[in-house]
Amino acid sequence: MIPVPPLPWPAIQTVLLDMDGTLLDLHFDNVFFQETVPQAYANKNGLDLESARTAVLAAYQQDRGTLAWYDLDHWSRLLGLDIPLLKEEVAHLIQVHPHVLPFLAAVQASGRPAYLVTNAHAHSLQMKLARTPIGRFLTAALTSHELGKAKEEAEFWPLLERRLGFDPATTLLVDDSEPVLGAAQAYGIAHLRHMANPSSRLPPQRSDHFFSVLDFRELALPVGESLG
Repeated sequence: MIPVPPLPWPAIQTVLLDMDGTLLDLHFDNVFFQETVPQAYANKNGLDLESARTAVLAAYQQDRGTLAWYDLDHWSRLLGLDIPLLKEEVAHLIQVHPHVLPFLAAVQASGRPAYLVTNAHAHSLQMKLARTPIGRFLTAALTSHELGKAKEEAEFWPLLERRLGFDPATTLLVDDSEPVLGAAQAYGIAHLRHMANPSSRLPPQRSDHFFSVLDFRELALPVGESLG
């Protein structure tokens, strides 16, 4: 396991945070896409659950890593289901990861802007902001659909910099996706942390390429630390 050094907070001016799997427990999304959607597809098409699951998961793979993969309207059209409405059925599973709120409060108190930067569709973003308190600590929340590129794509990062006005050399990104972290690193984002425990129901998976943390206690700001 690679030892994780403490973050050099005096060198960090902007904080970028992923949502699903980073601030929020990925268990909700895993249940929704792996269980709720296949069951609804089976019911609609008169299929047994395993046949439906095979068909749905195969469809997911075709668009993985692209903006379409995160587009709820795309999946509604493709599968013939009301995906946003289905999400309401399991909305009670939406949970903030432990230790996230104290971290967000400390970043806010330090004077640093904290931006939520997610691939999630706008409906998912609004649904989760409405059901959790994370929004009160954020400077802004932005979905990749607004920029037309997924975070895994190289083109996303210059578009994001132009939108938010951050300096890559003084920016921290926390994300549970290695492809996203790789794209950010290639663009020059200097401070990167991988969230190794995106789902509370699955074993942690540490990265071989990025410093991994299990929760936000490992990213804590020093007491009283503030942006100069």
